[in-house]
Amino acid sequence: MGFLDRYFGLSAQGTTVRTEVMAGFTTFLTMAYIVLVNPAILSQTGMPLAAVAAATCASAAFASILMGLVANYPLAMAPGMGLNAYFTFTVVKGMGLPWQTALGCVFLSGVCFLLLTLGGVRQMIVNAIPKPLFAAVAGGIGLFIAFIGLKEAGIIVASPATTVALGDLKTPAPALALLGLLIIAVLSAWRIKGAVLIGILATTAAAWGLGQVTYQPTPYDLKALTATAFALDIPAALDIGKTGFGILEIIFVFLFVDLFDNVGTLVGVSKRAGLMQPDGSIPRLNKILFTDSIASMAGAVMGTSTVTSYIESAAGVAEGGRTGLTAVVTGLLFLVALFFAPYAQFIPAAATAPALIIVGALMMAPLKEIDWEDAGVSVPAFLILIGIPLTFSIANGLAFGITAYAVIKLLRGQARPGDWLLLVLAGLFVARFIWLSAG
Repeated sequence: MGFLDRYFGLSAQGTTVRTEVMAGFTTFLTMAYIVLVNPAILSQTGMPLAAVAAATCASAAFASILMGLVANYPLAMAPGMGLNAYFTFTVVKGMGLPWQTALGCVFLSGVCFLLLTLGGVRQMIVNAIPKPLFAAVAGGIGLFIAFIGLKEAGIIVASPATTVALGDLKTPAPALALLGLLIIAVLSAWRIKGAVLIGILATTAAAWGLGQVTYQPTPYDLKALTATAFALDIPAALDIGKTGFGILEIIFVFLFVDLFDNVGTLVGVSKRAGLMQPDGSIPRLNKILFTDSIASMAGAVMGTSTVTSYIESAAGVAEGGRTGLTAVVTGLLFLVALFFAPYAQFIPAAATAPALIIVGALMMAPLKEIDWEDAGVSVPAFLILIGIPLTFSIANGLAFGITAYAVIKLLRGQARPGDWLLLVLAGLFVARFIWLSAG
């Protein structure tokens, strides 16, 4: 215990081994769905499902443990949602690239990440984001994950007439989710440690007791990992003459989306954990970004799409996680999941959804830091706040907010030479929107 305290600085952060372990368990439970979802998506490219399941667990374990040991940050990592869909439906199915070549593109985007990190470019981008917008990012991500929780629980459903509508609360899944939400909310109000974890486990037990958990384990062999491991085709990804400039486009999208998703997640978790410095800087930023770069390359080598930081880490932070020990525990649990991947079905979505909703509520706190009377700040902040959940993308929300902030500042005559990178970012976002519209 003494070694862990010294290595991770537990006492300095006002936390304990018990708190960090509980936070790690909570983070794992809220993002364990990726063990099932990522293989389901990537297997549509022709990749063996069991191999992708193994690669998902292995890459999440490696990246999360690396984040904890190197950066000492409570940030868990795994193959990113959205990026896996782009990998499958746009790159492989849409453009017709073999999945091996697509993995090569993921690896090359990781190399670009590393070069940008070593050159200080990624750090400059983070520092260029106006500090008042950080609070909006945290709040927007809070709405985003709460919306995901409501959707996964069936409390909110799709509607052709109104886009979304209230689900049937009499059905088991929404009812169980509301029960879990009540348990976590009451325990949190009583300031009971482990409220989120207790709520997840209690709801899972209730779901099993009511026979609401569908459990269909599939055959699984750890040797299956070798089917996608080291299968990436870097030479094909580099062969522009053969594949055209579409390869550069693919690498850029992997790079662009992961960069700003990562920045948004990092800001949101830092604000929630109280780890952000008074001047708005993020401690150990270089180590965090370095770890993210290595994780992207390692994921491609293991046989999965881009590995990135997960906003579900905020669930562990809400449980008191403040150091890298939280991420290490999460990583170790993914390592265990490597042997029991099919058993992830044991925990239903109705049990983890309440945790996401509660964490989303807790992440609203930083919004009080925004000057809502100043339209130059409040309008960009609002665009971030509403853009993230409604476009289902942290990157898109950031794009709306940063672009609006830069344009308003420019038209008000308040732009300064030191704002050059902010203006460049706004220009890139505008170009991206034009490109997406043209596509």
